[in-house]
Amino acid sequence: MSSAAERWAFRAVVAVAGLVPVGGGLYGILAGAAAFDGAPGAALDSHVRYLSGLLLAIGVAFWTTLGRPERYGPRYRLLTAIVVAGGLARLYGAVLDGPPPAPMLFGLAMELVVTPAVCWWQARIARLRPGLSAPDAPG
Repeated sequence: MSSAAERWAFRAVVAVAGLVPVGGGLYGILAGAAAFDGAPGAALDSHVRYLSGLLLAIGVAFWTTLGRPERYGPRYRLLTAIVVAGGLARLYGAVLDGPPPAPMLFGLAMELVVTPAVCWWQARIARLRPGLSAPDAPG
């Protein structure tokens, strides 16, 4: 297989595979917990554990930048976009169903206020330390 053909095949597989999280995410946002009707116990538990694993990974990904945070602008922007997308989905649910319990409101504040502020702060720190190599830079 030529390099160009392999690249095309890879892109096609990623595009098709991406339908699963995009479709599942949209369905979950629109349906909320009702997406688990029929088998709410095991299905809801499985989904909560999966999403908790994603939260764990997001936190660890932020932690991996602590040594030299000014070098990780692309990582901060990507993680922030992911967190804000989750926060907007949570906000959508709050608009539809009313405010969630206090721990979820805390999460909402972290997602829509604190995380973007941290991302902005990281960019400010990076501007104050120009010339450093950036391991997250595209290339």
